[in-house]
Amino acid sequence: MKYRSHRYRCFQCKAIFWSQQWLPIKGRIGPQLLSYMIYQVIELRLPQRVAGLSLKQLFSLDLSPSLLGQLKAKAARIYQPTYDGILSSLMTGHVLHADETSISVDGGSAYVWVFTNLEEVAFYFTETREGEILQTLFGAFRGVLVSDFYAAYDSMKCPQQKCLIHLIRDFNEDFLKQPFDKELEEVMRAFSSVLRPIIETVDRFGLKSRFLRRHKRAVEQFYLRVADTDYQSEAAIKYKKRFEKNRDKLFTFLDYDGVPWNNNNAEHAIKSFAMLRNVIRGSSSARGIRDYATLLSVYETCKYKGTNFLNFLRSGHEDIDEFIKGHSIHRAVLL
Repeated sequence: MKYRSHRYRCFQCKAIFWSQQWLPIKGRIGPQLLSYMIYQVIELRLPQRVAGLSLKQLFSLDLSPSLLGQLKAKAARIYQPTYDGILSSLMTGHVLHADETSISVDGGSAYVWVFTNLEEVAFYFTETREGEILQTLFGAFRGVLVSDFYAAYDSMKCPQQKCLIHLIRDFNEDFLKQPFDKELEEVMRAFSSVLRPIIETVDRFGLKSRFLRRHKRAVEQFYLRVADTDYQSEAAIKYKKRFEKNRDKLFTFLDYDGVPWNNNNAEHAIKSFAMLRNVIRGSSSARGIRDYATLLSVYETCKYKGTNFLNFLRSGHEDIDEFIKGHSIHRAVLL
């Protein structure tokens, strides 16, 4: 869209000024074109350079790489309230999945954390893998935290569920290395005999505590059996200590509705950032990664909620739920 405006001069003070309609127009990139660029970079995961070529081909806009970075930063500022709302919603939920992954920034290593439930996703950039971020963002969280066995998560003062798939993977890796360790095999079989009926109950009735609580007696018997056995194998002793350390974090899901026994939700969400990381390839600064994290959080939350990311960007809304509500009302009126 092309805009024209006259300049005006005051007869009394001789000051030059523009019309009020002209002043809100800032720069050549309007909100719709900005939405299109962010859609390409975030949802389609195109490198900024390629997105710039698209803008040049379609709209004859020859934008420098630095200007494209500034536009991404501008979009991140626009949707910062959306991002803050996602974090707030996660903090007040009944379950929270967490995971983290590394990324190369300015020649060094940094980390991006993901926090999610079944409706919202938030990515958060930190320069270290220390657990202070958990207290900063979710110190008041009182739901159930689902995570892997990284020690930083133990600092959270809330009920926790460790990912049992991680435990099974560790079992399998150790048994492949030591296939003739009878004591390790015994521990594996005992754990499997407890977990298998629980998974069958989940498959049949879902994650409902009224059906899952009946397995708590078998779990207690398993812990007693492991505690009373004097293992000699180094691997078996290691798992005995691991069960003792995480005794109150392995079967927490038996007492809560809707809490899974694995961390698949967070692992699925972190793959989205991993795909974007392959596009970035260490070419972004810490500030740039923070902008990516903000916008990717908005995209993933839109996807989780079943709404179109580009349409949300173009709508001018900052609240995803309000956009969905308004869109639903509009469709109802049309029908």
